[in-house]
Amino acid sequence: MDPTSPPASLRGANNSMIRAAIMAVVVGLLAGYLFLWVMMPTYTYRQTWLPHLRAHTTSTYFGTTQGATYLVFTFPVLLIALFGCLYLHLSNKSIHIHDHTHSKANGDRRFAIWKRPMIIQGLGIVSRIELAFFLMFIALLVWNLANYLHLSFENITPKSAAETGEKLWEAKLDTAALRLGLVGNIALSFLFFPVTRGSSVLPLFGLTSEASVKYHIWLGHIVMMFFTAHGLCYIIFWASTHQISEMLKWEKTGISNVAGELSLLAGLMLWGATFPRIRRKTFELFFYTHHLYILFLIFFVLHVGISYACIMLPGFFLFMIDRYLRFLQSRRGVRLLSARVLPCQTVELNFSKSKGLSYTPTSIMFLNVPSISKLQWHPFTITSSSNLESDKLSVIVKVEGSWSNKLHQLLSSPSPVDRLEASVEGPYGPPSTDFLRHDLLVMVSGGSGITPFISIIRELVYTGEMLKLKTPKVLLISAFKNSTDLTILDLILPISGAPSEIFKSGLQIEAYVTREKHSTTQETKLVRTIWFKPNPSDAPMSPILGQNNWLWLGAIISSSFIIYLIFIGILTRYYIYPIDHNTNTIYRSASRALLHILFLCIGIVIAATTVFLWNKSGNARESVQIQNLEGATPQASPNSWYYNADRELESLPQQSLSQSINVHYGERPDLKRFLFERKESSVGVLVCGPKKMRHEVANICSSGLAANLHFESISFSW
Repeated sequence: MDPTSPPASLRGANNSMIRAAIMAVVVGLLAGYLFLWVMMPTYTYRQTWLPHLRAHTTSTYFGTTQGATYLVFTFPVLLIALFGCLYLHLSNKSIHIHDHTHSKANGDRRFAIWKRPMIIQGLGIVSRIELAFFLMFIALLVWNLANYLHLSFENITPKSAAETGEKLWEAKLDTAALRLGLVGNIALSFLFFPVTRGSSVLPLFGLTSEASVKYHIWLGHIVMMFFTAHGLCYIIFWASTHQISEMLKWEKTGISNVAGELSLLAGLMLWGATFPRIRRKTFELFFYTHHLYILFLIFFVLHVGISYACIMLPGFFLFMIDRYLRFLQSRRGVRLLSARVLPCQTVELNFSKSKGLSYTPTSIMFLNVPSISKLQWHPFTITSSSNLESDKLSVIVKVEGSWSNKLHQLLSSPSPVDRLEASVEGPYGPPSTDFLRHDLLVMVSGGSGITPFISIIRELVYTGEMLKLKTPKVLLISAFKNSTDLTILDLILPISGAPSEIFKSGLQIEAYVTREKHSTTQETKLVRTIWFKPNPSDAPMSPILGQNNWLWLGAIISSSFIIYLIFIGILTRYYIYPIDHNTNTIYRSASRALLHILFLCIGIVIAATTVFLWNKSGNARESVQIQNLEGATPQASPNSWYYNADRELESLPQQSLSQSINVHYGERPDLKRFLFERKESSVGVLVCGPKKMRHEVANICSSGLAANLHFESISFSW
């Protein structure tokens, strides 16, 4: 140890102070950004602030309007994303597990009431704080629409309408149609933040992309309602004023009606496939039509012009970076070590990973198996702990549809494949977890909903046994349809796991078999473990941007946007300006918009590819080391790759887990009794399973009858 280096406590304090300062700056930037949205429909902004900004930002490099839009709407969000990268990097360097003091617990209790479910039906499970922010966002939209309409309607009189040959209601409909589109763009500006999986913005506010999908759904419905109303109002206006030919106009400069109609058409097709009944019955239709967002956005930009489209640019720009990085990651084949095939039509896949790839419990990853489908990517919860199993990553796949059924058939056949080609995206998950702050964790699962809890239990094993820290007790309440499904409980232990202290004292499992009155499995069931042959082209899973991934992401965000600005500045100054002279009436708006889109994509590709290739060389060296280690210590003899580890299990897993499990047949768990009987001061209640189960637990925790219950829903079905 270097005697000149500061003690760990001092480094931790400095780290915390820096992060607090960064968060203060982020909050200030966010407040200013939202304040501009509030001011946008007012006379003060439109008649004073905006002309002043444009006068000071007009140049031969970015035209008359582009600079002001960048300054007001683009730079604040990109700065938040960059500060988020730095904040998350420092968070990774700080101590991940803290001894939660009594004062911390008291602070959590003060905010616990805001985290309790407020709405159970309709919008899904919505906490009080989520509802509060949702209502504030709706208020922002109403404020903008009301101000736009008020300021525009007061200038419309019967006389002014007659001068243009219109009736009063027609003139008001014309201006209302425009304002509906302006307000729809506000929601569009926030639409892509929740689905940016590797976002540096969401973790700043304790969110993950998986948990934020519902916000994307809400925003998507709002966007399409406003844009549909915008389009219908214009069609009605044109029809009533005998200008229906306006629908076929694509102006050289300014607004393009045809592009707007094509954008709306793509949006309506996409929107129609998102409703729950269609999405759940024909998921592939939903999946493929969702790619129409590309056409929707391209024609949207062509419709409104690049200057106005840049208002919603930041969210989509960050999404594009994330999407391209996911594309780069998905091109690599990953090393699949083994699979455990259970008699309950469930498969555990075990991947090789580098020690530098870390993730938190409840993280997910997306899996593609080309031999089944080259296009389909499916999300699965990671059940392993990156701390407990530093060289392996595991996911559980239960047969639910055609894709998972084909995978199960491949692995359960009498002569299974000796190698399974696979690609992954992820992992994605929360930057940190706070399970240790509770005295007891009550985990309620239904069917395959047990998978995120396996990762939590394994992480608690690591925390208690390796770090010697106090861990909460765990009560796992699992409901299954049939007794064969009980074998999934055996996966709580890693493939090379050994009995742990947590199974002797801190873990209690209450398993319910709902469709059987007693155990119907008399014969011995086998859990088949298949070891796959290694292939030199497959690499262990590794972080796509290396160890300092957040810093590299910040470098990509900043450098790609700078490249875009340089290209656009040169293009405008030396090509567009000599033609247009900043009049915006000569050079085609569509050509300008397409060039902006092209250079934005070029900037992202150059920056992201450079960083990816730089880190790929380091990952390749580590991959060779891992493969050499695997070759030196084979996990199975060459003559027995398939059935290296067949293991006999009764329908109820025995061994170290048997003492912790109580099985109940022909009944469902009495969740009220389980939850209300707990007297611990802080009880974390986690639920993952069917919607009815999640809603039942949410109703219990929101009833106010037990102040010690802290609810959290883990859902991957929307």
